[in-house]
Amino acid sequence: MTGTAALKWREPAYGADTALEEVLSGLSQTPKRLPCKLFYDTRGSTLFERICDLDQYYLTRTELGILRDNIDEIATRIGSGRILVEYGSGASIKTRLLLDSLAAVAAYIPIDICQSALLASKLALAKAYPNLPIVPVCGDYTGQLDLPLLTPTSRVAAFFPGSTIGNLDAPAAVDFLKGVRAHCGSDGKLLIGVDLQKDEPTLLAAYDDAEGVTAQFNLNILRVLNRKHNASFRIEEFTHRAIWNNGAGRVEMHLVSKCHQSASVDSAVVRFEAGEHIVTEHCYKYQLPQFRALCHQSDLTVERVWTDPRQLFSVHLLSCAP
Repeated sequence: MTGTAALKWREPAYGADTALEEVLSGLSQTPKRLPCKLFYDTRGSTLFERICDLDQYYLTRTELGILRDNIDEIATRIGSGRILVEYGSGASIKTRLLLDSLAAVAAYIPIDICQSALLASKLALAKAYPNLPIVPVCGDYTGQLDLPLLTPTSRVAAFFPGSTIGNLDAPAAVDFLKGVRAHCGSDGKLLIGVDLQKDEPTLLAAYDDAEGVTAQFNLNILRVLNRKHNASFRIEEFTHRAIWNNGAGRVEMHLVSKCHQSASVDSAVVRFEAGEHIVTEHCYKYQLPQFRALCHQSDLTVERVWTDPRQLFSVHLLSCAP
């Protein structure tokens, strides 16, 4: 390919006032909550890329294996001339598999909340695919986003890898999938990664690795609050904990207060008892019939499912056709 990619930029749609309101609301709940989208500042995004390379974190390499083993069929089923929209694009490692295999990609719209990681990744893709129009959108993909380039007649293929759908409780997952369906239109397709339920030791090792990278990642959310929201969390007084909630079918990421303490967030004061938890993330793990039912509630049809030989992970191709 030759020429220069049409690399454009949309400003963030998740402002500081909205973020602060969400933080204060979560910290007033029982148990206290923090939005997991705050993980992904520059440092958090870098730590997450390290997590993806850990032996215990089976999700990334297993999903990549499924995509590589089935990319020809995936590309054929998605079809040619699509605008590729990726939700939570991050480093876009898996994206290159699609860009190399899909026929005549019309444009690429990556969406991510971390501006620095998004821009760095997209500049790298612009060099690799110089004829591909790339329009990054920095914002919260679970909210209302007005995506550029899309029209009622656009042929759209959405991509949501990494089992990030597991971070959303069922009602929020349905709302998100309905939003994706609205972006895609009646001719759209959605390729989505979904982690599967498995034994507790394997799950907990993936979210509490021996090297402590996940602990650093989890604690980094307090650094983000200190920097962005004039907070005063003493990070050394909290510890990371991963919990498997069998009844809910999810791994939970918690920060646990080591002592009785308080922290300010903007003008508010938040108090903690010793041993009190802040829930920072839910990671739902599905059985295949469960996820099919979620798709049905979202007016999406499961066209095809691929899994690895050990049934650790799954990749679903969903159709937006009525």
